[in-house]
Formats: sequence, C-alpha cells, structure tokens
Amino acid sequence: MTNRRDFFKTTSLIVAGSMIGANMVTAAIPAGKKKKKIGLQLYSLRDDMGKDAIGTLKKAADMGYYSLETASYGDGKIYGMLPEEFTKRVKDLGMRLNSCHLGGPNYTKETHAAVMEWWKKAIEDHAKTGMKFMIKPGLKWPDKLDELKVQMDYFNAVGQLTAASGMQFGFHNHNHEFTKIDDQIIYDFMINNTDAKNVCFEMDVYWVMKGGYSPVDYMKKYPKRFPLLHIKDEKEIGESGLLDFKSIFETGYSIGIKDYFVEVERYNFEPTVSVQKSYDFLAAADYVK
Repeated sequence: MTNRRDFFKTTSLIVAGSMIGANMVTAAIPAGKKKKKIGLQLYSLRDDMGKDAIGTLKKAADMGYYSLETASYGDGKIYGMLPEEFTKRVKDLGMRLNSCHLGGPNYTKETHAAVMEWWKKAIEDHAKTGMKFMIKPGLKWPDKLDELKVQMDYFNAVGQLTAASGMQFGFHNHNHEFTKIDDQIIYDFMINNTDAKNVCFEMDVYWVMKGGYSPVDYMKKYPKRFPLLHIKDEKEIGESGLLDFKSIFETGYSIGIKDYFVEVERYNFEPTVSVQKSYDFLAAADYVK
C-alpha cells in the first residue's frame, strides 16, 4: 500500500465509469434533491492528475464532487499551475478548494529558520486559493517523547503562521500514531501538546481503525480538534464493511466538522471507477449531508 507520509516525493494521478460492485451500496440521487457537499482528496486520482490535471478535475466535477483537497505543491505551483490559475479552473467547474496536503522540508531545531521560510512561501501561495486548511500528512518519526515534543513545537510555530493568514494548520494521521512511546499513545500526545487555536487534526478514519481504535471514540474524546475527516476504506468507500460510516458521520456532524474528503488509496477497479463508486455510496447514504 502506498505510504501517505511519503507521497510528496512524487506527484502523479486516473479514468471513467460508474458500475456497481457486489459489495457496494449505491443509488441515483432523487430528482430535485440537494446535491451533497462531498469532498475528494486528489491523491485518489494521482496518476491522472500527473498526466492531465485539467481533464481529471473535470472528471471529478462530472462525478459530483463539490470540494477538493490538493496533494501537489512545488516551485510555487499547484499541480504545475499558478495558484490563481488552478483556483480558477476548479471554480469554473463548480467546485471549491478548501484544503491542501503539504509535506514541507525535514525539520530539526537547526533548520528551523529555513523551514519557516518555506512555510511562509507556501502559506502565501495557498492563501491565493481561498482555502482554509493546510494539512501535513506525516512527521519525522520520533523514538522518544522529547523528540516528538520538538515536532509539536514545530507544528505550533507553523500554526501561528497559518493563523495570521486566515488559515489553519493541521496534521493527517496514519496508523503509526496509535503506537506508544513510554506508555503514551503518540496521537494523544500530539493533540495534547499542540495549541488548539492554531493546530487541528484531520482524522483519517480508516487509519484510526487500523491502529486499533475507534474514530467515533476519538471524536468524542477531543470534539474540538477535528474539523476535517478523511473518509477512507480498504478500497472503495463502503467496500469492506470494516467501518461504521453512519456513526462516523453522525458523530462528525455533532462535533461540527467543516469538511470531509474521500480518499481512495487502493482500488478494485480503475481509479476513476473506484472514486465514482465511493461518491455514489456516500450520495446514496441518508446519513451524509
């Protein structure tokens, strides 16, 4: 399985269909029913985005997706386009940008100044899109709690920069964050050692489950820290039966989530087919707004 912490080393992104698999639940949206604001993490279409970003954006719009989270930034460009151009392309297709994933340079105390300069430029570029969240999908893996504390101080510093530009910095988890250092769950340590005003967490519900915990329990435990969710499954959304998406959405709405994004990392079909099936599953679910 592709490791989401490492995906910034390459940027790539997928084509067509909407047939229903035996394990999927889907149905057409009734005529006149309001379109749901279903979001998509564009990493789901990584190969197609690398080949034809504009055409792939249109496919996402045609599928019905409403909001997007990006996964490509370099040399001041998003998917090879200036931020203003990329934003216009998205808006012209009737979608909106609300979040991005950014790796950033490797951080140490010694590289602090240079890393902060990188973030200042990234924040300046992404502020031009109107998005509200800048999410880091991984961290330098610690062996000790004091090493992790250094990384959380770094997160707090970036969070102050994003807040000054009207955005919020956040972190996207995998399953590794649910291991322990000195009997402390890493994820809890991260939440408890970051400033809630400036640092949020984008919960990937699948990786919480793979880490051995309940996404619903974590939302209830820290109700003010999760404005964003990644809706993910083994492959297509609803395919595995491993996650109770009804409880996840109901709890998410109860704590006031701002947005959620489908992310498909593995596929039973061509990626665009899998991404369409995931949309169809959520569009048909009466618990999804």
